Amino acid sequence: MQKMEQASSVADRTRFLSVFKSMGLSPVALVLFAVLAVAPLIVEDEYINTLMVSCLLFGAQAMAFDFTAGYINVVNFGFSGLVGLGAYTSALLAVRLGVSPWLGLVGATVVAGMVGFLVGLLTLRLRGIFAAVMAWFVGLTLMELATAMVDLTRGSLGLNVPLFLDTAARRPYYYILFPIVIGIYVLLRVVTRSDFGLACRAIGQNIDVARASGVNPTKYRVINFTISCALAGLLGGYYAHYIGILTPGVMATTHTTEVLVLSYIGGKGSIWGALVAAFLIIPIFEYLKPLMQFRLVLYGVFLVLATIVYPTGLAGLSRSIGGWFREQRRKAKQNRHKSP
Repeated sequence: MQKMEQASSVADRTRFLSVFKSMGLSPVALVLFAVLAVAPLIVEDEYINTLMVSCLLFGAQAMAFDFTAGYINVVNFGFSGLVGLGAYTSALLAVRLGVSPWLGLVGATVVAGMVGFLVGLLTLRLRGIFAAVMAWFVGLTLMELATAMVDLTRGSLGLNVPLFLDTAARRPYYYILFPIVIGIYVLLRVVTRSDFGLACRAIGQNIDVARASGVNPTKYRVINFTISCALAGLLGGYYAHYIGILTPGVMATTHTTEVLVLSYIGGKGSIWGALVAAFLIIPIFEYLKPLMQFRLVLYGVFLVLATIVYPTGLAGLSRSIGGWFREQRRKAKQNRHKSP
């Protein structure tokens, strides 16, 4: 009877873990997310809480960026333009129409996704650098429109945006963003582990072979790009109601560069690596704040070093360490069996 109860308990535990595994949440990921969930409750310093919000925000953007760069091998240099589009959409809905910021997030996601879909139809029939350059031009166009349409966006003067909450504390804003980040992570992990993700990875590795295998590259690339842009818009909407003021500078290409570096240092195509990289790199740059005028140079140095030292990024390093531990356990088991 006791053995049956133990077997039932093990089966229940296995089913419980399999549910999380199907969502891309490994035991390590669950532990890390649990740490992130309780960290602001332990840390009282507002500066640290602000830094953690920045890490989450940039990490989430890097995950969305990596979904395109790491799977269909298209670098969306207009990514920050889509983030800014989402920010201005949610902000203008609130300022001009009185829409709740919470509903504004939905509007930001939909509008950025629609624009991403149209841009994808126009650009993703192209190959190589052409698609990336076209996406960059779209981002620059969005920034120029935000600057020129002064009557609507107030241009460089800045648009005052209603905040989510009537508080200066950063902890509540962290807990608004935290479930959004988990949702983005789970969505991207589920999608990338599906047949759709397999097709996207095949396209990124060799588009001609993927086409010969019956995959429609344009279809999968456009869907992938649309999802990434929609998530960029969602995060832009959050940014607008978190910061409280918008200028066209939010669409600058320098922000895309920051997200790109986090994605590559984390490990292309890993999704989770980009989030981990944000919590490592953003605090370093905050510490180097006096050198912020050289931040693009520093980002370049980080990227070059990561490419030379470990091209597969943090995700590849993690796999190597995990493989080493598995090998050590295997050897230990062999030695135990050999011993008399």
